[in-house]
Amino acid sequence: MPRPRLDLIYAGFGNVGRRVAGLLAEIGSRLPFDTATLAVLTRHQGREHGATTAEAIAHLCARHSEAARDGRLVVIETTVLDIRAGEPATSHVRAALEGNAHVVTANKGPVAFAHAALANVATEHRRRFLFEGVVMDGIPIFNLVRETLPGVNVEGFRGVINSTTNHILTCLERGESFDAALAQMQAEGIAEADPSLDVDGWDAAAKTAALMNVLMGARVTPHDVARQGIRAITPGDAAAALARGERLRLVASAYRDGGGATRGRVGIESVPATDPLAMLEGQQNALLLRTDVLGEIGILQRDGGLTQTAYAIVTDLAAVSRWQP
Repeated sequence: MPRPRLDLIYAGFGNVGRRVAGLLAEIGSRLPFDTATLAVLTRHQGREHGATTAEAIAHLCARHSEAARDGRLVVIETTVLDIRAGEPATSHVRAALEGNAHVVTANKGPVAFAHAALANVATEHRRRFLFEGVVMDGIPIFNLVRETLPGVNVEGFRGVINSTTNHILTCLERGESFDAALAQMQAEGIAEADPSLDVDGWDAAAKTAALMNVLMGARVTPHDVARQGIRAITPGDAAAALARGERLRLVASAYRDGGGATRGRVGIESVPATDPLAMLEGQQNALLLRTDVLGEIGILQRDGGLTQTAYAIVTDLAAVSRWQP
């Protein structure tokens, strides 16, 4: 049988988008599908096709209507997170779905701000809206629950889900400076030039909202998540925790209160050495899901980075390649 082919439109082509393209070239022969790139849209290139990137996406979907109709057109959305309202990424996703393209994104904004609405649009147009790279890079979180845990309810979770802050806290324990630890993450392309999303807890809050929306059926945004960053933490604070047999971690968590409402929080916790989250070093992440059938399920990410995020997008493309109308 011929291998399925996916026609790709990149919306955003920064570090993640370029790594996706590179990874597809590197391992493409080992994948069960082929790809062809139709267009690359950046903030400036999009204006060649329309006034905004969303309009450019709509224009390209219409131009490639045959690929859209056949279900092989995919928009890969990797623009930068806007923590105020999840825009313009949410509009990019909506324009693609309404143009009958599947969407794969590593942008937390659409899932953290508008998951339910966008999922409804995807269902209406019979297209996939996938986002495995939003939390813990290439480690399957959403796929794990969706594909392998039928009938299981996620009642809550807690975890360390921001690599930059965990690296900084680990460095502080060794007596290193906050600024030097952050600069290393920026040099590796993991932290942005403006580090506020990471160190002020916004990235973790967006991931928490995304997890709550998808796994717990919530309808929240990052602004509904109680949030604390790590700017005030000093090497002395980290050393004091170690002296108590504990470690400081930026913990993201969610639970249902007595009335059934879903509550989320991101904040510094001094966790005992026996806690799985205390065992994380450097950029390592972990997520503990509390379920009604299987109890607690732990997922550990020992290595994270651009390649892992790009691979999450590749796994979502593989899922799209299996799509049947």
